[in-house]
Amino acid sequence: MGLNYYQIKKQVLKARKLVIKATAAAGSGHPGGSFSMAEILGCLFYKYLKYDPKNPGWEDRDKLILSKGHASPGLFSNMAVAGYFDPKDIVTLRQFGSKLQGHPDLKCPGVEFCGGSLGIGLSYSIGNALAARLDGKNNRIYTIIGDGESDEGQVWEAAMTAAKYKIDNITAFLDRNFIQQDSYTEKIMPLDEELIGNDLSEMWKDASRWKTGDKWRSFGWNVIEVDGHRTEQISDAIRRANETKGLPSIIIARTVKGKGVEHMEDNPQWHGKAPQQDIVPIIEDELESQFMIAPSIIAGDMSNLGKEVERCNEGRADYIHLDVMDGQFVPNKTFDHAEIQKLRPLSLLPFDTHLMINDPVKHVRNYIDAGSDIITVHAEVCDESSFGEICDQLRSNQVGIGLAINPDTDLPQWSYKFAEMLDQIIVMSVVPGKSGQKFIESTHEKIQRITKDLHDHKFDGYIEVDGGVNLENIGACFADGGRAFVGGSAIIGQSDVRMIIKEFRNQVLDSRRRLLIKKAHDLGGTDLVNKWIDLHVVGKKKDGLVQITKELGFQ
Repeated sequence: MGLNYYQIKKQVLKARKLVIKATAAAGSGHPGGSFSMAEILGCLFYKYLKYDPKNPGWEDRDKLILSKGHASPGLFSNMAVAGYFDPKDIVTLRQFGSKLQGHPDLKCPGVEFCGGSLGIGLSYSIGNALAARLDGKNNRIYTIIGDGESDEGQVWEAAMTAAKYKIDNITAFLDRNFIQQDSYTEKIMPLDEELIGNDLSEMWKDASRWKTGDKWRSFGWNVIEVDGHRTEQISDAIRRANETKGLPSIIIARTVKGKGVEHMEDNPQWHGKAPQQDIVPIIEDELESQFMIAPSIIAGDMSNLGKEVERCNEGRADYIHLDVMDGQFVPNKTFDHAEIQKLRPLSLLPFDTHLMINDPVKHVRNYIDAGSDIITVHAEVCDESSFGEICDQLRSNQVGIGLAINPDTDLPQWSYKFAEMLDQIIVMSVVPGKSGQKFIESTHEKIQRITKDLHDHKFDGYIEVDGGVNLENIGACFADGGRAFVGGSAIIGQSDVRMIIKEFRNQVLDSRRRLLIKKAHDLGGTDLVNKWIDLHVVGKKKDGLVQITKELGFQ
């Protein structure tokens, strides 16, 4: 069974947009803490949690208890996406008489806990877990607590209780975003080490400073530490926690408050502050502009692909691109499903398998079983019937669905019938099967055209650009509409994969900032541009935006 990577990603995006819509309509709320736990909720709702939106009181359901109840917009948004209520109702957040209050309330079907006063959610969860054990039920209790909330002594009393009674049907998450209502957690009551200055990157990146896990271990818990925005790490941690017997488990997720919106990220102001309505369309564009970098390992040492996978891990790639060539559809031959199966244990990163082979419908099952998380086949070797069969196999196994087209190929008319089902379109920007080619410049216009066509057919997946992508053209590819970028020799061919991926991301971020400033100018001229820039108070982002604005002639 695949990771369900793209489906989780797309649902998380929908939920984030609803958070912005809800808090803006209410004029208050907590977007920062809703966004820091977004991927955690995504993995639970769309991979692990057992529930029935049509029967919220189903006795055998798992229970999700949001102890950090002020982040209710994050919970409500996912409940809406999951089908508990009409997403249109999200704009009633915090209104009198609404079931969607500023904190979770049982008047909303599907809510398990009235989260008001912080510090009590874990105790409540333990009671539920013990009751399930006494009743002989096989359901699980998932609880999300905050790091600011962990100042409360009751959290630690509950921690001792869970260990004493060996409550192993509970999985807690600590949303470790380093910010609470007034300031940074490490300045108020450190869980790790006291923070000197305002540089959160010190705390986030330096593992030698992490003490929180040791605290929970000393209380008798099974502790798993992850990057709380990496779907593959969260999913693996939930699986491991669910398999642990005799101990309660906690997943300490290092997160970024306000993740997904640059001016909210790591900014204590956005703990409990709503965006203004004139800013909302720009934020929505920013949320829709998330992107991924995927190294293609065949550009590395083909005699030691395991080493190349490790370099992708160390480089913090978003996923790993695996080019399968059969020597028939393309002139070269690389590897098949057997090699992918050998590589699978070496990384949690999603495997993006690009099948450049004939008759993919006959072979796709092998690549599912080998551990692929995304599988893309070529339109040139499919028809509507065979691609429909491939889609059914992939979707039923929670594997992302992709369709690729060569430089001289347009999307076939039949492909638009699958637009709402597709997770990924690969636009080849070189002739497949030949190495060392330059990016075909006409691809820019092609991506722009396909982006518009697919949008008109309700495609909500990602366009991946594959072939000749480098630091000089990736920004333009992003502006065209590309959102995933395969790098062969430009990434794997370099000695420092981590540094080059960081440079790739910086180029895309620069392109995205330019598009957002243009959006602000289109909506409200210079005044809105300046208002947008002034929101970026953390780090040196504001200086960069001012420079871009001058280059665009808006100042």
